[in-house]
Amino acid sequence: MLTYANLDVSYTDARAEITVNRPEKLNALNTATLRALRDLLAEIAANDAVRVVLLTGAGDRAFIAGADIAEMAALDAEGLHDCLLLGQGVAEALEELPQPVLAVVNGYALGGGCELMLACDVILAAETAQIGLPEVDLAVIPGWGGTQRLPRRVGTARALELILTGARVPALEALRLGLVDRVVPPERLLEGARALADVMARKPPAALRAAKRAVRAAERLSLAEGLRRERQAFTALFEMPERAAAMARFLRKG
Repeated sequence: MLTYANLDVSYTDARAEITVNRPEKLNALNTATLRALRDLLAEIAANDAVRVVLLTGAGDRAFIAGADIAEMAALDAEGLHDCLLLGQGVAEALEELPQPVLAVVNGYALGGGCELMLACDVILAAETAQIGLPEVDLAVIPGWGGTQRLPRRVGTARALELILTGARVPALEALRLGLVDRVVPPERLLEGARALADVMARKPPAALRAAKRAVRAAERLSLAEGLRRERQAFTALFEMPERAAAMARFLRKG
């Protein structure tokens, strides 16, 4: 099996679990980690045995505390351009992954960590988690998609408030804002994420993937085009043997 810099990955019961493993740096993302994550996501995308993906951070302090600022501060213009493209590309890879992706936010999700979190499909957070985009405090702005995905999550006005203040939002407040989807005690976080992943993994895989594609498409398509693609996907699924079997089981239940 391939190894990936600063990442742990395990495959269990149709789940792939990815752990960013730099706890001494609060799982901050340097170039090597981003490249490894990009390559791992490409491998998972091609693996039909994987139906759901979990993304989390090592330890109990951080999901991903952001980009590696020490590395970033030393970049020249070309290096910075490459870093921005790489970070945005990893976020897009999470968003475009065929399988649903659950962010398991076990601590700080700040800056680039928050941006990768926002690219996931469902976000579960520990009660102890803190979430934010504090880039303005470093005299920059979010550069891995935060200015685009946060408004889609919480609305333009709330996104502006969070980005312009650089505030760190506690988990329960993040839930109220719609920034995360579930908040659970930290000792039950991974267990709860795996249980939710298993519910999804038991669904017919083609329907699971088609549902993600259709919902994600709604973020960038007109309603008319989105509906056309929905019809197209529904029709394709209807012709598959597993659809006939699923409907037959439903009818037998009466």
